[in-house]
Amino acid sequence: MQVAVNVSARQLAEGSSFVELVEQTLARHSLSPASLLLEVTESALMEDAEAAVLVLADLKGLGVMIAIDDFGTGYSSLSYLQRFPVDHLKIDMSFVARLDQRTENDMIVRSVIELTRAVGIEAVAEGVETREQLAALRRLGCIFGQGFLWSRSLPPVDLETYVTTERPDTSHPFSLPRPIRSAATS
Repeated sequence: MQVAVNVSARQLAEGSSFVELVEQTLARHSLSPASLLLEVTESALMEDAEAAVLVLADLKGLGVMIAIDDFGTGYSSLSYLQRFPVDHLKIDMSFVARLDQRTENDMIVRSVIELTRAVGIEAVAEGVETREQLAALRRLGCIFGQGFLWSRSLPPVDLETYVTTERPDTSHPFSLPRPIRSAATS
């Protein structure tokens, strides 16, 4: 199981003390670093891109997974995709919501998916709420998605029961980034 946690620009700016906090938290709870996915917004990365590269490299050194959240809503240069040590790029839900409404929107989403493949990272579609969106994402080649189609946010007390229960269809699967290809079988 992988847990996604949002990281603020302030936390990122803490530099090595934030990396130490992550390392201590993983040790305290006996968690594998690969089970932690830290999500950093594009705008947070751009506040101090040079410092962000160093912090993300240290986090990657721990074995933590990194995702860029809200991609396409900010102003970052595409060259940063090669510089930032990230594993996932999250396609903002504003793009997913408009799938099949306009052909150029589909082309943007497809381009982002192809771009992620070219730089060796995974695309994750955010805000997947309908089976039509899921079908469009599959058609465009997106492998991972998250959204209300699978589940609303769960309180921690319900999470253990939820992830240990087999959920074969889209009415109940896990809401963290999960493979789209297995998300809907019914």
